[in-house]
Amino acid sequence: MMLKFLKVLMPAVLVAGCGLKPSIDDEKLSNLDFSLVDFFVGETLAHGQFQDVLGNVSRRFNVTINGSWDGNNLVLVEDFVYSDGAEEQRIWTLTKNGDNEWQGYADGVVGGAEGEIDGDMFYWAYTIDLPLPSGEMRVSFKDYMWMLSETRVLNKAYMSKWGIPVGEVTIMFEKVK
Repeated sequence: MMLKFLKVLMPAVLVAGCGLKPSIDDEKLSNLDFSLVDFFVGETLAHGQFQDVLGNVSRRFNVTINGSWDGNNLVLVEDFVYSDGAEEQRIWTLTKNGDNEWQGYADGVVGGAEGEIDGDMFYWAYTIDLPLPSGEMRVSFKDYMWMLSETRVLNKAYMSKWGIPVGEVTIMFEKVK
């Protein structure tokens, strides 16, 4: 039974880890310039889900985000409500480092996050001790966000543990005010 499972799992892990991911250098599909401050200051709603490497959806969530900008830091207060009724709050503090580079911190993030904007895309990478219903798991995220319009951003995040893909998160952000 275990051998059969490994025969199915290993090719899936190899395919998922073969670099079939976007890149900040990909051709831009719009002439929009993604401004984190312009998009996230105020209220934003998001809807998303986690999927494992085999594509099984394991958890859905909604997030209300309240963002503020003090001229140096973008603070994002994220209030998560999961489909199983669990709630979580994460507060990010992002600081602009140069024209297109960002650095961020939140509780549970190991060593900070690094991000870069290029046109309509924001790339964001970090490692976090992710709270789960059964405890906590340290995973790394590579997030790709695309500004689809002035009021919508699509986020695709690739999760890995020890460099091995464990799943993906897809989120749609919608600017409310």
